[in-house]
Amino acid sequence: MRLAKGLYRRGNVYWMAYKDSRGVLRRESTGETLRKDAKLPDIRMPDYKFVELARKYDEVVVIQKGYRSKKSFIRQLVEKFGNLNIRNLDTEKVERWQSTLLKSSKPATANRKLACLKHMMTKAVDWNMASEDMLKQVRKVKFAKERNRRLRFLDVEECQRLVDCCSPHLKPIVITALNTCMRRGEILSLKWEQVDLRHGFISLEDTKSGECRVIPINNVLKSLFDGMPHSIESVYVFTGKDGDPYKEIKRSFNTALRKAEIYKATFHSLRHTFASHLVMKGVDLTTVKELLGHKSLTMTLRYSHLAPEHKTKAVKVLDNVFKNTAKKCKNSDKNIEKVNLTSHLLHNF
Repeated sequence: MRLAKGLYRRGNVYWMAYKDSRGVLRRESTGETLRKDAKLPDIRMPDYKFVELARKYDEVVVIQKGYRSKKSFIRQLVEKFGNLNIRNLDTEKVERWQSTLLKSSKPATANRKLACLKHMMTKAVDWNMASEDMLKQVRKVKFAKERNRRLRFLDVEECQRLVDCCSPHLKPIVITALNTCMRRGEILSLKWEQVDLRHGFISLEDTKSGECRVIPINNVLKSLFDGMPHSIESVYVFTGKDGDPYKEIKRSFNTALRKAEIYKATFHSLRHTFASHLVMKGVDLTTVKELLGHKSLTMTLRYSHLAPEHKTKAVKVLDNVFKNTAKKCKNSDKNIEKVNLTSHLLHNF
C-alpha cells in the first residue's frame, strides 16, 4: 500500500511526494501545470507490475478477434515493461519506447502496439490494478502519423492471369475472393450451411467486426458453387482430399502470383480489387462499405480516389446555377473593353 505525502510545485509543473509500500519516499512529476489536475496516487492502490497485468489481459484476449497478433504485441510489451510497476509507466517512458519502435517499424505497426498498450491500461483501471491518473499518462501519447499509400489492386488482365495460374484447389478460392470481398479466414472456414444458392447469398457471422454480414452471390459465383461436388455430409466448402478445410494457402498463392508475373500483391489485395472495381463502375461508397463490412465510412473512403467521375458530375451541377452569372461577367467585360477603346480613340484625337 502507498501513503501519499503531498503535492508541490517545481517550475511550472506539479510534483508529488509519497511513500511506497516499502516505506521509501518517492517523488514523481504529475506532468500537470494546474493543481486541480495534479492528483496524488490512490493510497488504496497496491503496486502491480506490468507483467501481472499482461498475464491477466492475455486471458481476456483469447476470446477476442485478432488474438494471434495481439498475443505477439503483449509479449513484446512484457519484454519492455514487464518488471516495471504500472504506476511508473508514464508518458515519457511510453514516448521513448515509441520513438525506438518507429526506427525499426512502420508507423501503422507501431500504432497497433500502442493501441494494445492503451487498451491494457484501460482494462487495468477496470480491474483496479491502476488508477485513472496512470491511464491518463499513457493516453497522452499520440499515435504516429501513418503514410497511407494507395491500395494495391489487380486490373482485369491481372485477375485473369492469376486465375489461369492457380492450382486446381486454389482457383475456386481465388474466384470466390474476387467476387465476394471475403477475407482469407472467412473463405477457408466457409461452410455449405452458410451458402444459400436458392436465395443467392452467403451469410457470415464470425467476422472481424463481430457483426453479421450478408454477401450476394453473383452469376459467376453461383456457377462456381453449382459445379462443386458436395454431399449432404459435406461441411466445409473448400476442403482437401481428407475433407478437412485448408488451413493455409500462402505458398500456393505466392506460386500463382509468381507464375502470373504479378508483383507487390497479397491475398488481401483481392479484397481491395473487389472494392476498387465496384467503385470504378460507379457503385456508391455506402454500398461498398456494407459489402466490405466496415464499421465506418472512413475505411471505405480509401477507395474514393478511384471515382473521379463522381466529383466531375458534382461540379457540373453548378453549370446551370452560375450560367447567368458567367454571362453577366462576359457582357460586363465587353462593356469595359468598349470604354477603354473609346478612351483610347479620344486620347489620340
